[in-house]
Amino acid sequence: MKLHADKPDANTITAYGDGWIAVNGERLGHSVVLASSGERIDWHCKAHDELGEEHFNSLLALMKAPPELVIFGSGKHLRFVRPALLQTLIKQRIGVETMDTQAACRTFNILAGEGRRVIAALLIESGGSEGPHP
Repeated sequence: MKLHADKPDANTITAYGDGWIAVNGERLGHSVVLASSGERIDWHCKAHDELGEEHFNSLLALMKAPPELVIFGSGKHLRFVRPALLQTLIKQRIGVETMDTQAACRTFNILAGEGRRVIAALLIESGGSEGPHP
């Protein structure tokens, strides 16, 4: 699916497909963390089973001000992580929403476009190579 930015100065997910996303037009085939404030880091996790507490704890250092919400894109399918992995975020009263990665991409664009302090932690699992979704 091709998506268009309302706010071109921030991270925007411009397209996605099976096993990849495009951020500001750059195609990525690996997991990534995006902040609405413009930060972007590679997320060193290739599969849902590899996720650990350190993956979620590292999100707090990404933005100058704590995010209101972390959107976790769990891959092709909706899969929740163990609540123990999210304890640091929960203790700081940061909301966490889990959805499949494509839904997380759409949600991130909407919330970032509204000026919300949001982080998208997107799990990109190796998959097919089909083109953009229309």
